[in-house]
Formats: sequence, C-alpha cells, structure tokens
Amino acid sequence: MTTEKPADVEMKEDENKENVIVEKTQEEKDALSFDDIKEQIFQVEKTVSSKENRYLLRVLRSLNSTRKKCNANILRRLVNLFCLPTSKADLNEYIEKREDPDSSDKPRPKSTKLANYTPIPEVDIFIHLLVLLHCLDAKNHEKAINCANSLTSKIVSYNRRTLDPLAAACFFHYSRSYEALDRLSEIRGFLLGRLRNSTLHHDEEGQATILNLLLRNYLHYNLYDQADKIVSKSTFPESASNNEWARFLYYLGLIKAIQLDYSEADKHLMNAIRKAPQSTAIGFKQHVHRLSVVVQLLLGEIPDIKIFRESILKKTLAPYFQLTQAVRTGDLKLFNSVIEEFRDKFHAEKTYTLIIRLRHNVIKTGVRMISLSYSRISLSDIAKKLLLDSAEDAEFIVSKAIRDGVIEATINHAEGYVQSKENIDVYSTTEPQSAFHQRISFCLDIYNQSVKAMRYPPKAYNKNLETLEEQREREKQDLEYAKEIADEDDDFL
Repeated sequence: MTTEKPADVEMKEDENKENVIVEKTQEEKDALSFDDIKEQIFQVEKTVSSKENRYLLRVLRSLNSTRKKCNANILRRLVNLFCLPTSKADLNEYIEKREDPDSSDKPRPKSTKLANYTPIPEVDIFIHLLVLLHCLDAKNHEKAINCANSLTSKIVSYNRRTLDPLAAACFFHYSRSYEALDRLSEIRGFLLGRLRNSTLHHDEEGQATILNLLLRNYLHYNLYDQADKIVSKSTFPESASNNEWARFLYYLGLIKAIQLDYSEADKHLMNAIRKAPQSTAIGFKQHVHRLSVVVQLLLGEIPDIKIFRESILKKTLAPYFQLTQAVRTGDLKLFNSVIEEFRDKFHAEKTYTLIIRLRHNVIKTGVRMISLSYSRISLSDIAKKLLLDSAEDAEFIVSKAIRDGVIEATINHAEGYVQSKENIDVYSTTEPQSAFHQRISFCLDIYNQSVKAMRYPPKAYNKNLETLEEQREREKQDLEYAKEIADEDDDFL
C-alpha cells in the first residue's frame, strides 16, 4: 500500500507538468506569430517611408499564411497597439472574446520600439484586413459584411497612393464576404465606381483586381453579354500579377466558349493554365481543366490522356473522361448515359450548357467512322448505328457533314445510300502549313509575354554608372596618361 501512493503522486505531478508544457507551447506560438506580424507591420511602414511598393507586396504574398496564425488574442493585441484611436473600439467589436481570459491580467513587457509609436493609416488598414479574414475563417458572414463595409468606407476616405496594393486585396475579400451570402448584386455599383477611380489614378493592381471581381460578379448571374461589354470597353493592365492574369484569362475563356468562339476560348484557357501557380491553387486549376476539356472536344480535338491521370485532376475529371471516350468513339448511347448520370455535377460546375452542344460532335464522329469503315452504306443503317429516328434525319446529318468537310462522300438520294470517296493525302493540302503556322505563332506569343513579365529591381540601371567625381578623376588620369605618351614620343625623336 505504501509503495503505490508515491507512484500515484508522481504520475499526477508528471501530468501537471505536461499540461504546463502544453500551455506554455501555445503561448510561445502566439508570441512567435505576434512577432512575425509585427515585422510585417514594420515592412508596411517601410513602404510608406521609402515609397517602394515591393515591401508591401511581399507582405501581401504571405497573407494566406498570416491569416492562419491569427486568433482573437493576437488580433486584440495588434488592434490595441498599432491601430488608430478611432478604429480600436470598432475593430474590437468584430473580434470575439478572449480565448484566454486571464491573459489580460498578465503584464506584457513593452518594447522600446512601441513606446512612442505613432499609428499610420496603412497599418490600420492592414490590421482591419486581418480582422476581416478572421471573421471569414470563423464563418461569421454577417459580421464579415459589416467589417468589410467599414473597411471599404475607410479606404475610400483616404487618398493615398501607398494604399493602392493593400486596397486591391481589401476589395477582393470585400467581394468574397458578399459572395458567401449570395449578395454579389448589391456591390456591383460600388465596384464599377472603384474601377473608374483606379483607372484615373493609374492604379494597375487595383484595376486588374476590380475588373476580375466585376467579371466574376457578372458570370455568377450568367450575364455573359454584360461581361463581354466590360471586357471590350476596358483594358487589362499588362503589368498585372500572374494570378490576376490567370483569373482574367479564365473568365475570358468562359465568355468566348459561351459565344461559340472555341478557338479563342481554348487559347485563353491554355494561357490561364500556364500562368496559374504550379504548386498551389488546386481548385482553380481543376475549374480551368474541366472547361478546357469541354472546349477541346467542341473544337473536334481529343485532350491528352495525361491530363486525366494527374493526381489532383483524376477524380474531378472522371466524368469528363467518359465524355471524351463517347466523343472519340462516336457512341451516342454512352454520351446520353453520361449526361444523365452526372447532370447535377455538370450543372454545379456550369459546363452543362457546353456539354449539350457536344451531341452534334458525337454524331459527326460517328459519321466519320462509318465513312472510314464502309465504302457504301444505306441511310437506314446509318440511322440505326447513330440511334436516329429515321433515314431522313440521317440524310440531313450526312449532307451537313459533307458540306462541312467532315467526310468525302456522295449521297444517292434515289437508292438511299452513301458512297465514300477515296481518302485524299493530307500532305498535298495546306493543312500542315496552317498547323505549323499556328504553333509558331503560339510560341512567339509565349516568348513576348515572358519578356513583358520580367521584373527588375528599381533603379538597377544606374548601379554600374560612375559618379561625377569618379568621371572627373578618370578624365584627369586620361589627360596625364596622354601627356606621358607625348613626352615619351618627344624623347624618342
């Protein structure tokens, strides 16, 4: 009995020690996260003092990792230390109660940097954005909308060019907060006004972001004509980031696909895939690849089978692989069964309208395969193979295929059969030349875009240039050297 009691006491002490270690570890994590965000705040201040946006852009690129570190305790410390006095009370209302209620009683040492700290609007906007992201991550959508409204009204009240990149990020999450409650139509007028404002101020980052938000707004409600008009009436800035370019090209490809311009849609979607991040943005790449597969099928092309085997695309592209098999083989029965099975999925992904158009391509492929298999076949047999209602329907479809150049054949209307012609050598036509020209144009376009996307450090052109004093010293040495050469020539003579 006496030997068991000390063991129990030691076990309890060990458990208490473990609990203390866990609490201390969480507190250390909060302290490290606070220090990281504090360094980012100093980078924002450095942007304002040096008028160089690259420090702020670096902070915005790490925004996704920063939002994962934030909790209620960290946000309250940031608000109380770095925000403007007029914003502290409002921002604290959007943050829930402290996770550790005793943390307010613990004295925190103040650093000498923060003793005489003077808040600036850029830092206040940055912390307000972190609070908005915290509301979105917590699924408090009503609170997020109120926080986003106060944030945008605060941005509009300022007229500072150093706020432009930060304002673009704020407008993006402002739209996301309204999209979560399906209220995007309420902010369309505000976004149009901010697009006009950013265009007049030559704010290219804000212009690119707001234009993409407007396109997303229109396409959410299937307003393709309005989206096409705003694209034709505005100019997307060439210096926009690759992420904004990828979004813009995806929206442009969707608009062109709905408008039956499949070749332009395919080009825009391929460029969107190339400009998208390689290791992240998995959901975006899935959306683009789904639409790209359908557009390629509408063009009469078969997508590469490697796309369907990629790990991040294999599951989401499984129904589209079955569609590809139906179009490739011209099997109308398989095509109809795939549409019936995955109708809800296609509706949710907004590809159903385009997939319905593939029925004609399936029939054309079936007609082409029949023409290659039979030199002569009756129209009634074609109707049976293609699951058509009558031989008259088959006659109309074969006539259209002959007119479009899908097959080389003639129709004997009196006896009701189709006679195929001999295959023409494709290399005797201009088709290889046009395909080669298309590939060369695509490569040159990629090269030109790569050159335009190159970035250089600011004022890098004058690094190797000599100063005025160095130039005078060099000229003085050249004159002395010329005199020495002249004296040597006189001595020689």
